[in-house]
Amino acid sequence: MKNELTDRQREILTFIEQFRNENGYPPTLREIGRKFEIASTFGVKRHLEALVKKGFINIESNASRGITSLKNEFGLISDKLFQTESNFTKIPIIGRVAAGTPILAIENIEVSLVIDSSFLKKTGDYFALKVRGDSMIEAGIFDGDFVIVSSRKEALNGEVIVAMVGDEVTVKTYERSANQISLVPQNKNYSPILIDGKSEFSILGKVTGVIRLLN
Repeated sequence: MKNELTDRQREILTFIEQFRNENGYPPTLREIGRKFEIASTFGVKRHLEALVKKGFINIESNASRGITSLKNEFGLISDKLFQTESNFTKIPIIGRVAAGTPILAIENIEVSLVIDSSFLKKTGDYFALKVRGDSMIEAGIFDGDFVIVSSRKEALNGEVIVAMVGDEVTVKTYERSANQISLVPQNKNYSPILIDGKSEFSILGKVTGVIRLLN
C-alpha cells in the first residue's frame, strides 16, 4: 500500500512521537541520526521525506525542530500506529542503588523504562534503579541490572527491598527479629548490614522485577 510504512520509517516516527512527548518539542535531524546511527543528515532527510509523502508528518523549512505531526478529524494520524501504548507503563529510573557497599542516592530522574503493564499490578507506584555491585548475585541481581521497585514503607521477612540507610541506598533481603533489622546480602562474601535503634533507616520499596541488558 502507498501509505504503508517500512520498519525503519515506523521506528523513526515512533522516536519522533516519544521524543516530543518527553521533551515538548520534536528532535532535530542530527538527534534522529544519532539515535539510528545514520551518518549523514541527508540519510535522515530521505526517511522524513517518505513520511511526509505518506502523510504522517510535515516539515517546516528553515527550522531545526520543524517536524510536525499531521492531524485529521480523528486526531493525530500517527496515533493509529501506537494504539497499544496505553498498555505500557513508563517507570522513572531514579539515581543508582548499590548491591555491595551502599552509594549515595541521587534523587533525580535520569531516564525512564517502558514496561508492558501486564507485568505490573494495576495499583501502586513504581520506580527503577540501576544496580552497582555484586552482593545480590545469588538472588539473580547483577551489577548493571535495573531493578523494578514497588513503592512501600513496610516489608516482610525474606523480601528483597530497596532501603535507605542514612543518606545512602542499597538493595538487600529484609530480615527482622524482635529487636533488630538485618539487610542480608545474597553473596557469601558480604556481611549483613545491621540496623539498630540509632540507625536512620527507611524502606523505599519492594523489588518486583529485574531487567538485564545483554551486550
